[in-house]
Parts: sequence; structure tokens; C-alpha cells
Amino acid sequence: MKLAERVEEVKSNIKRLYAEDDLPWIIGYSGGKDSTAVLQLVWHSIAEIQADKRQKKIYVISTDTLVENPIVAKWVELSLMRINAESAKQEMHIEAHRLVPKLEDRFWVNLIGKGYPAPRPKFRWCTSRLKINASTEFIRTVASETGEAILFLGTRSAESAARKKSMERHHGSTRDLLSKNSDPRLDRVWVFPPIADWTNDDVWEYIIENENPWGHSNTELFHLYRGASPDAECPLVVDSNTPSCGDSRFGCYVCTMVDKDKSLSAMIKNDDDKKWMLPLAEFREKRLPTDDDFPNRDFRRLDGRIDIFKRGGEPELIHGPYKKAYRESLLRDLLIAQTEIRRNAPPGLEGFEIITMEELEEIRRVWIEEKHEIEDSLPGIYGEATGEEYPVDSEERHSIFTQEDLAELRDICMSTDDPDHIHYSMLREMLAVEQDYRGATRRVGIYDDLMRSLKQHAFLNRDQALEYKLTMKDQSWVVEDAILDTFDEEDAAVSSGEKGSSV
Repeated sequence: MKLAERVEEVKSNIKRLYAEDDLPWIIGYSGGKDSTAVLQLVWHSIAEIQADKRQKKIYVISTDTLVENPIVAKWVELSLMRINAESAKQEMHIEAHRLVPKLEDRFWVNLIGKGYPAPRPKFRWCTSRLKINASTEFIRTVASETGEAILFLGTRSAESAARKKSMERHHGSTRDLLSKNSDPRLDRVWVFPPIADWTNDDVWEYIIENENPWGHSNTELFHLYRGASPDAECPLVVDSNTPSCGDSRFGCYVCTMVDKDKSLSAMIKNDDDKKWMLPLAEFREKRLPTDDDFPNRDFRRLDGRIDIFKRGGEPELIHGPYKKAYRESLLRDLLIAQTEIRRNAPPGLEGFEIITMEELEEIRRVWIEEKHEIEDSLPGIYGEATGEEYPVDSEERHSIFTQEDLAELRDICMSTDDPDHIHYSMLREMLAVEQDYRGATRRVGIYDDLMRSLKQHAFLNRDQALEYKLTMKDQSWVVEDAILDTFDEEDAAVSSGEKGSSV
């Protein structure tokens, strides 16, 4: 079938679906070639319907993880603005939305704030937090208002074997052209992939030969893709079956699923105007953790527990979150990179943010309130890295202890047998617990909290913890492969990538 015939067939199906009911449509849009083709097909189809009969609500959603390739992120942001402007002008009833993760789900808050280990193939905590949650919440809200909704996706069976397999699971329409969504949270959402059987060449030919109806340049899009691999688009991710951006041309520049962000590197290498992004690429290559990050991680779980698994028959501790010093060094280098980028950025990008002030304040809160790191070191790190005074003064976070007090306490606790300052951390946390209860009328719970701190700091190092666990008569502590795979997200986030043989 020729491309022109394919196009007419898709447009005919779209117009038939449009006239069938009043269900709202949701179009997943990443700004890449496939989602651009889908939105163009929908736009051109609806434009052929009389204006007084265009009543259906159509939502275009694009999820910005806030760690996207900066050039692509700006491209998409501008495209969404043009979509809304042209939709109003042409009476299309198309409404574009830029979605972002909740503050607690954002990449830097979890990596630097909570100390989650960098995402890895066996555990991608980033996919759900940065992409799935935001889009799923929006889609569920739309579907709940009308009972059902139809989700248009730019997935293609020709793109890759993995994506083809995922699409085959959706196949078996219960409603003519539509398939049921595999995610139980979206059980009232139908899925329609209008270009499922198109080839890569079909997509490019269509968007190059057909003018973009909202005024974005498809020729510029082609230049962004030049030299890309066949799997070249970061799709809208709405469930765990949808491939993340790890193997894609455009995606999160922080992605640790791949050895190198080829798109960012290529842009910097081939275009002098994009060399301002070099500090970003260098931070990603040199500072983002890899699988070999155990020395920088606590030997205790996030909640202080100690668990063991067996690798090759040998018992090992399940490593926990990143240590305080390592988290601080990551933040310092990230802010240095941001400062350098701002210094060399082109006009209009002088205020470019790798990490937002909102995220910095949340990291600060996590360090002080959840990790009891009452030194409140973030403002000082900010000043060292940027040469500027930290702009937020949170009076309620001020400790009754001065930096000199804490330094003296640290010196008293110093020991060659305590390289990670466990004694100091314990006393600091117990002081923070006591301070939290100072204003309470009834101090119910303080002894439980203090005892919990004592237990969590019972060992000075991993060798002591491992030896203790091995002497326990009850062997139920041994974590098996199957259990490692079924930990809830909070636990898995501090035990990922450490699978051994089951016991």
C-alpha cells in the first residue's frame, strides 16, 4: 500500500472514531517524529470536519521529566505553546498540557536527597516516578470525568522487537480499532496506535511532505534526528510495558541505562552554538554513579535494617542509600556545572536550571527532617559552588546547635574504627529527635524513636553487621532472588542491582 493510501486510511479511521461518541481523546506527544505524525494526522482529519461539528475534547499531553535533553525540552515547550495558539485560532478544541513529576518524584530529589542508587537495568525507579505517574494521573482524571477515554499513541510495531512485542500484547481489539490498556489503573482507557504498521521511512516521508498544522518546523525536527538510530524517539510512557528512553535517541540526559548520551554528545560536537551544554555532558559522564557504587553506599537499608543475600554462594549485605558525603559531593558538582552553563549560555538561557530552587529546598528538607543531618549543609554547598548566597532562609529549620557545636561533637566521636562516623550520626540523630519533641505537650513516642536510632547505629561498619547476621540462628534473614524482585518500591530503591543466587 502506498503512503498516500495509508494516510487516507488512517484519516478515515480517525474521522469515524470522532463521530462515534463524545469520549475525550488524549494524544501522547513527545515532540519526536512518531508523536508528531500522530498529532498531524489527527489535526488534518479534524480540520476536514465542519467547524460546528467539532465538539470533542482533545488533550495533548507531554511529560517533561525535568532532566530531558535541554534542546529537545525547549523544542517541545515551544511546540506546546504553538499547539494551543493555533488550536484556538482554528477552532480545533485541542488543548496541550506539559506535565511534570511531583516534587517528591523528581530525579535529583531522589538521587541526591534520599540517596536512591542510580537507576539500573534491574531496577528503573526513574521510569515510574518521572514518566508514568504524571501521565497516568492526568489520563485517569480525564477518564473518570467521562467514564472512558481514548489514548492515541505513536508506538509502531516496526520500531523495535521490544516495542513490537509490547504492542502485540495490546492487540485483540474489543472495540473495532481500539485495544484495552494493559495497565489496570487505566482500565477505562482505550488505546489507538494509528501508525502501528508504518515504517520509519513512512513517518519521515509523511511529516516532511505535509506541513505542520500548528506551525512547528518538521524540517528542524529532521535535523534534530540526523544521525539517530532507528529507535529514535522517547515515547509517552503510561505503563511498565512501554519502553523507557534508555535506548532512545532523545531522552533523559541523566539516564544510566546507557553508557553515554549520544544525542547530547553529538549536538555539542557538531554545533558550536551548543557547546554551552558541555558541563552537563561532563557531569553525566564523570559524576553520575554506575553499578560499581557500593563504596559510596550505606551498608544499612534506607530504614536502618540490615539484610543479606547470597551471590555465588557467598553472603553479602544489601547496600542502602548513598552516604552523606557522596550526596553532598554530587550536589556540589551539579551546582558547579549549572553555574558554568549559565556563564556561557546563549541569550535567553542565562537562567538555565539543571536543578530548581524548589528541588534544592526539598533536598534540604529531606536531609534535615528525614535523615536528621542537622548541620544544614546545603546552603553552604550552594555558596561554595555558585559564589552566591543561598536565597532561602528557613527559620524553622535552624537548629539549636551551632556548626561549632556539631564540629566539636564530631571530633569527640572520631575513631579509626568508625570511618563513616556512625557514633556521631547516632548522637546527632538522637539530639534531633529530642529537639523535635521539645515543644510537645506530651512526649509520647520519644523513647521508641531513641531506641530505633540506637538499633540503627548498632554497628560501626559492614563487617560487624555481616558477622552479626551470620551468627544468628534464625536464617530467615536470607533474601532470595524472588523476594528481591518483589520488594515494594521504597525498599527496592535501596537494594537494586544486587541480585545473587537464591538460597
